[in-house]
Amino acid sequence: MNECHYDKRMDFFYNRSNSDTADEWSGTKLVIVLCVGTFFCLFIFFSNSLVIAAVITNRKFHFPFYYLLANLAAADFFAGIAYVFLMFNTGPVSKTLTVNRWFLRQGLLDTSLTASLANLLVIAVERHVSIMRMRVHSNLTKKRVTLLILLVWAIAIFMGAVPTLGWNCLCNISACSSLAPIYSRSYLIFWTVSNLLAFFIMVVVYVRIYMYVKRKTNVLSPHTSGSISRRRAPMKLMKTVMTVLETLERLRRRKWCLKAPDHFAMTVEVGVVETRIRGGASLEGMACRRPGQ
Repeated sequence: MNECHYDKRMDFFYNRSNSDTADEWSGTKLVIVLCVGTFFCLFIFFSNSLVIAAVITNRKFHFPFYYLLANLAAADFFAGIAYVFLMFNTGPVSKTLTVNRWFLRQGLLDTSLTASLANLLVIAVERHVSIMRMRVHSNLTKKRVTLLILLVWAIAIFMGAVPTLGWNCLCNISACSSLAPIYSRSYLIFWTVSNLLAFFIMVVVYVRIYMYVKRKTNVLSPHTSGSISRRRAPMKLMKTVMTVLETLERLRRRKWCLKAPDHFAMTVEVGVVETRIRGGASLEGMACRRPGQ
């Protein structure tokens, strides 16, 4: 039966794995590292706090996409907390940590990274659904968005807590990784593959969005004046994704107006929509409304 080493300090595992813990971090070098790290963490806290506050206080941002964006900012804010904890528990301090404190340090980092990645994946899927339905914003309800946000954090916390729950090498030293002395190699492989898979799915989703918007832009091009510069088209295309969606939405409403029955007493209000797809050209969109609205 393998012996478990829950009562050992981290120097026991670092010595066995021959991992470098930067024991020379002391004096001026340590102060510089802490000062630079503190500056960046404060910047992370400040910038992400602004994003969260803007989404909460501005009613124009009360849509599913912006809620998910605020959650991404919250994940980055949490990452700042994880980095602060890491700064004061790394270098020569690493070897003095208990097993539980080291698990806490790594768990915070794993949770923050997984939360950010999972939230980016959810945003990509939400954008894909909205664009394929030719809408600026998806029709997700606040309840569904809340459930998605809770799911993101549940997955992140689970991924960060898995090693603490038992998937480690404390009872099987031979399975320990040299990169993370008390993480088993099988867990690191699982964590790496799962994150790469999520990243690959995001790339596929955004490529599909790009191709779809490019195709729709080509369809709309004959209805606009001027010409698109081929050299600048890809960059302009990505910058005008939201504008194209607004144009498609107005075209969809216009088509619905033309099909409306006469007795419905609909009136048509003509407005100019700046598409800026071709050198600042304009496209007339139509919106339906009842008389008196």
